[in-house]
Amino acid sequence: MARKKGQIYTAEQKTKIVLELLKEEQTISQIATKYKITSKTIQNWKKQFLENASLAFDVGGATKAYRDEIEDLKAENDGLAKALGKATIKAEWAAGKLKSLDFDNKKSLIESKHNKISVSEQCLTVGISRSSYYYQPVSMSQENIKLLHKIDEIATDNSEYGYRFIHEQLKEDGFSIGKHRVLKYMGILGIQAIYPTKKKLTSLKNQEHQVYEYLLKKYWTQTGRTKQVYVPTPNEVWSGDITYIRINGGFMYLAAVIDWHSKAILSYKISNSMDATLATDVLEDALAKYPKPKIFNSDQGSQYTSHEHTQMLKKYDIQISMNGKGRSIDNIVIERFFRTLKHGNIYINDYLTIKDLKEGVKAYIHKYNFKRFHSSLNYQKPMNVYLEYLKNVG
Repeated sequence: MARKKGQIYTAEQKTKIVLELLKEEQTISQIATKYKITSKTIQNWKKQFLENASLAFDVGGATKAYRDEIEDLKAENDGLAKALGKATIKAEWAAGKLKSLDFDNKKSLIESKHNKISVSEQCLTVGISRSSYYYQPVSMSQENIKLLHKIDEIATDNSEYGYRFIHEQLKEDGFSIGKHRVLKYMGILGIQAIYPTKKKLTSLKNQEHQVYEYLLKKYWTQTGRTKQVYVPTPNEVWSGDITYIRINGGFMYLAAVIDWHSKAILSYKISNSMDATLATDVLEDALAKYPKPKIFNSDQGSQYTSHEHTQMLKKYDIQISMNGKGRSIDNIVIERFFRTLKHGNIYINDYLTIKDLKEGVKAYIHKYNFKRFHSSLNYQKPMNVYLEYLKNVG
């Protein structure tokens, strides 16, 4: 989704778009296309909205904090108004009217064949860029969404594939796409190769966030060429991760928390945004329902290195563990669950609406937790194992 350059949105318009996003009745791609803006812009507005939401209940406090500044500005404006001549006041009045117009109305004022004022000068006068005047917005096409779905399928079936191998498979399947575009789309999907060496992949890591040591090495054992992980009891280790979930006409994201020993899904959420709020909401829900774990493991994505997420773990005195860079294999338990979910539900149903997707995933996770045998548990069922443990230690 390419951004419509030069357009200025009012606070009311931004609020409307963010509230529409928070309803989660449309994918972020659909909302971005509807309003002709980028998905990244909407995500930034959402973050800003949530960070300042508390001000709605503390208007008096916010007003008091800025009262002196407002008074100073008022006095300054009064002085300027008296100093300005009639012509200047008229010019400012006209400029104010222009500023209040939305992009489409500003654009309509431009006369491309004016014989005295160039398009560039007109654009400068009304407050838009020349490039935005000529720009034609391009939304994510069905072909691009089809590519995203195909990349997801290839990565799910070949978890060790990096972008070069995925690129080769796409070419074999008849898609015309460059390597760098594959790398970009893998970043959108949050896909990394599950391979025990560093891979050159698009990273979602925030360089300003602290990265923590991987603490699960003690649970890994190797027999010949086979490497296995064994966590002896439930609530020893939880893991969190986010995966791309395709839907007809777009995509959503699924965040989940899994218990390593029992393989039970303790909490999950489907959202149209892959941000820190998604990861934190799922963790908070799991901690509200179950006793805390000793260790919480995740990748180095910005959703999990964020201040909000790490502070919640510290609040509950939970040790923070993070995969090595480019080592999704370090979080293999939840990666395997995502693969099971996609093959056992997502790809089969090819959901048409977000409502159907949420209902279908809810039913499948209940089946996975309570009705599906798991070979690593001696053919017991994940949530039954987890709850039996809580009963015995409680």
